Amino acid sequence: MLSAAIVLTILVALWLLWRPALRRAETWRAMVTPLASIIGSGFLVLGPLLNHAYGYWAPLAMGLLCAVAWGYGAAIRGNIAAIARDGSAGPVWAEGLASALLGFAYMVSVAYYLNLLGSFAVSLTPWDTPVAARVVTTAVYAVILIVGWTRGFAVLERLEYASVALKLAIIAGLVLGLMVHTGGLATEGGLILSAPVETGWAALTLGFGMIVTVQGFETSRYLSAEYDAPVRIRSMRHAQIFSTLIYLIYIALVTYAFAPEEGVLKETAIVALMGAVSPVLPMVLVAAALAAQFSAAVADTGGSGGLIEELTRKRVSTRQAYGAVVAVGLGLTWFAHVFEIIAYASRAFAAYYAVQSAMAAVREWQGRKGLAVTYGALALLGVAIVVFGRSIE
Repeated sequence: MLSAAIVLTILVALWLLWRPALRRAETWRAMVTPLASIIGSGFLVLGPLLNHAYGYWAPLAMGLLCAVAWGYGAAIRGNIAAIARDGSAGPVWAEGLASALLGFAYMVSVAYYLNLLGSFAVSLTPWDTPVAARVVTTAVYAVILIVGWTRGFAVLERLEYASVALKLAIIAGLVLGLMVHTGGLATEGGLILSAPVETGWAALTLGFGMIVTVQGFETSRYLSAEYDAPVRIRSMRHAQIFSTLIYLIYIALVTYAFAPEEGVLKETAIVALMGAVSPVLPMVLVAAALAAQFSAAVADTGGSGGLIEELTRKRVSTRQAYGAVVAVGLGLTWFAHVFEIIAYASRAFAAYYAVQSAMAAVREWQGRKGLAVTYGALALLGVAIVVFGRSIE
């Protein structure tokens, strides 16, 4: 019965998300891009990862991650408004530095997305090994390079809404299954309260290494060709609120329903956990992972290529930039673990957020000093994340 209810929930959610009235709504359309990133890869790894590291404090850790992301989002929203009002958010060199950092962060995030894709692709097969996952990731990198070099990503990027709709529908089904499962445990007095493994400074630096799992809101900053500043600001705010609610509910349900995995934590641990809820969930989760990771990787490859071409004033073409993205990604794929890549990506995005926050702080100092101090503190936090962020062992 639960499996049938989960499938029905997914189908109903897909129908609602595909309704023309919603798809034509400007704010919703503008929300799709940041939402696709914020609740993409993070949703697949955060549940088991936070539960393993923080135990019964996992929902608090998730709340703090979302709060930090909200602060950085506020700084970027202020910069969007400044560009619309004054023509720029800060000095040209600062804007250039931010773009360069974002271009590099996209390179690392593509490796993060595609390594997760490779891991989930083999997770339900007899070849569930790190080497097999890396081979799949390498093959997908080859496809992206060939398509980007010869045809561009325009056709693939049109699949973004379909992948987002599928992902949100599957999340709706997953949350329903978890609510029933966790509710049953609560009724029987069987909720699990696991002690945290990470405490103190180690817990803080591990949290620093997870900021990429709530990253993606900054994409609204670069949608000026499609939407005006008020729409981008409003849609980013709504995307962050919506994703925060989803994350907090999801993490709370996972934390108190499952004991942390013993031994080495796998990036695909969510598949085994959801198998205990319903036999249908592992299959739909893998389907969502493959669709979401591929579309996110395509989007970030295109974004990085465009930024590199712009920064080099077309001395490096977009196609050549795609080659650089693939080269960096393959190096990370074969010489780093997925959790290490997550920490690298977090540090790369933190550097970008630090520059954006610093620009906002300098601009606000002449007027709203309290806000300027807040943005300055966020800039310093970004630097701390770059220096001290680490991956789970």
